[in-house]
Amino acid sequence: MNITQEAINLVDGERKKDYGNISESFTRIAGLWSSYLDVPLDKFDVAKMMMLLKISRARHNNHRDSYVDIVGYVECVDKMVAGGE
Repeated sequence: MNITQEAINLVDGERKKDYGNISESFTRIAGLWSSYLDVPLDKFDVAKMMMLLKISRARHNNHRDSYVDIVGYVECVDKMVAGGE
């Protein structure tokens, strides 16, 4: 299975069962991070920050999992933009 398909399967399957609605989850995380940092963040900032975390990890070692997760966060953004999540 290619990276893109694996990421989509995770977002629509295991991760959805584990973490629930993407928009609700990322909005909740944004609220927590905003309070901690005293900087306003939104659900899209959460996706970007998580992608940056994965990019940093990929810089150290090119584990396939990091790239699957990056694509997964892009898929999450796509769903939030479309209003489906």
